[in-house]
Amino acid sequence: MDLRLLESFVVVAEELNVGRAAVRLHLTQPTLSRQIATLERELGVELFARVKKRFVLTAAGETFLTGAKALLGQAGLITRDAQRVHRGELGTLRLRFVQSATFEALPRLLGAFREAQPDVVLDLETMTTILQTRALLEGRIDVGLFRPLTSPVEGLVTEVISSDPLVVALPAGHPLAKRKRVRLAELADDNFVLYTRATGPSVHDAIVGHCRYAGFTPRIVQEAADVQTIVSLVAAGLGVSLLIAPTPPIDPEAVVYRELSDDLPPWELCVAWSADNRSPVLRRFLQLVRDLPS
Repeated sequence: MDLRLLESFVVVAEELNVGRAAVRLHLTQPTLSRQIATLERELGVELFARVKKRFVLTAAGETFLTGAKALLGQAGLITRDAQRVHRGELGTLRLRFVQSATFEALPRLLGAFREAQPDVVLDLETMTTILQTRALLEGRIDVGLFRPLTSPVEGLVTEVISSDPLVVALPAGHPLAKRKRVRLAELADDNFVLYTRATGPSVHDAIVGHCRYAGFTPRIVQEAADVQTIVSLVAAGLGVSLLIAPTPPIDPEAVVYRELSDDLPPWELCVAWSADNRSPVLRRFLQLVRDLPS
């Protein structure tokens, strides 16, 4: 059924005067009369009648008016929702992130995005860089926040949003805890708590490589898959650790973070997405990332 005929019918029913309805609809009276006649023909019922020189709705017209208003209202909602989806204001953003993004980048990005697009559903979960890469290429997620691999991945687009240093995590009672900066070589005799290589091979290997460049091989006594566990183990006195900043908040009476004086390359944090992903919500999120002050 032509929605324009329904719109014309509703206006005529509200005015109960073809002349006034024609003015509202910016139509001529003959055109509007033909539209009503066409609608009545399609339905096989009379919608209007003249009673004592008055133009009134028939019983069928009363019933049809209720349904017509509901249908036009629903059509309006569908149209607005489709337009909002096209603009990236409705839908779902499937975002995965490495744990080191949760202490600064993720709250900043999601806070701004939630304020700008409150009706977008956020599907969030921590995931390693390797698993994010696979999920992005397979189309199972829309966007990732990760530390990039050593070489570009065909089919993925990345944009750097921060470059973060390595810092040393020390038990508060450690002799070097009173220093503002620490040389990596000064940790040669310490036990180390590091990321499990299976979950973070690039970080694990880079830390071991930095230590070897400083003249020693780290004595790894414990590994953990997440940074909170690593910090807890440092607090328990199991050893020291090297972490990517920003670091999780901790009681300074338990663990302290200190800068490294060594000239080490920073760790980039990237936003990544598939070049084939045409999601309007993703497009809106990426625009927000680019517009936010660094």
